[in-house]
Amino acid sequence: MTTRRFNSGEADLDLLYKELAERELQPLWELKGLLTKEPVVAAVPFQWRGTELRGLGERAGELVPVDRGGDRRVLACCNPGLDGAPYAVSTLWAAVQYLRGHEMAPAHRHTPAALRFITEGEGVFTVVDGDPLPMAKGDLVLTPSWTFHEHHNPGDKPMMWMDVLDLPVVAALDAVFFEEGPTEEADTSTAPASASERWFGGGPGLVPAGVGVSQRHSPLLAYRWADTDRALAAQLDVSGADSARLRYSDPVRGGDVMPTMRCEIERVKAGASTRPFRQTGGRVACVLHGTGRAQVGDRAYDIAPGDIIAIPSWSKWQLAADSELDVFSVSDAPVLDALGLFRTSEE
Repeated sequence: MTTRRFNSGEADLDLLYKELAERELQPLWELKGLLTKEPVVAAVPFQWRGTELRGLGERAGELVPVDRGGDRRVLACCNPGLDGAPYAVSTLWAAVQYLRGHEMAPAHRHTPAALRFITEGEGVFTVVDGDPLPMAKGDLVLTPSWTFHEHHNPGDKPMMWMDVLDLPVVAALDAVFFEEGPTEEADTSTAPASASERWFGGGPGLVPAGVGVSQRHSPLLAYRWADTDRALAAQLDVSGADSARLRYSDPVRGGDVMPTMRCEIERVKAGASTRPFRQTGGRVACVLHGTGRAQVGDRAYDIAPGDIIAIPSWSKWQLAADSELDVFSVSDAPVLDALGLFRTSEE
């Protein structure tokens, strides 16, 4: 693609434009739309229905084996506004991963950070740098940047979960690296709780004394649904409100679980609605429990468990619950926050 060549009816100015284009330069006075009153966003609100994702995942499981040639059976969410790019919003990759019984997705690592939010099933475990992390419905499991990770399903039943990666941001920064893991047989030993949970999951405000943490991500790699459920119920009880929202945090330093991704979960009581809210940066939401509606920009969606919703930057969004709703979401807020670009509006 060559630099755009501007034209003018004035001979001398037209010659200048020609020479600018030949030298890969452009005249700012001819450029429009670089600075706008509000963000101009290519991604659009969109819904991927959980029932359809489940059915397509099952078909992919029957037709596509998991092996070294294609080591993840993943269906990537492609936002219709992004010209075919496999991104849910412009800054976040979201997908569903389907693992059949007795399958293993072999080890690899990459600089984009990843997380898993489990929408159904149990029995699969992810090994992150040698630490086995059991996964069950409602759990959040982290795979930080450049950690080896593999997935094992020792049982008979398949399992599906949502993956979210900061791949678009890392790709935009020209910083994507990938490496396959060791080819020898994986260690499939497990423990009642992962090492990360035994070290850093002792309870609210309790962290090991004298243990340094050098990495920039949370040292706690699994956030269990039982703890999340209890915290949501307690917040509703003490506040007397119709909805509660929690942010998953680093138990040692506070702040977000990843330097590039913020994870939150919201519970809305049956018959209640949240206030419209918007923020800079993209967000991807996933319904865990309940039914209702999500309003994103000028689009309204009936929602049910397993649905994934794309919420582009600066789009108003709101939840209304028919039955009690639990909705997990991921945004790129830490990136914008670090750059001084994070902005919110609640109406």
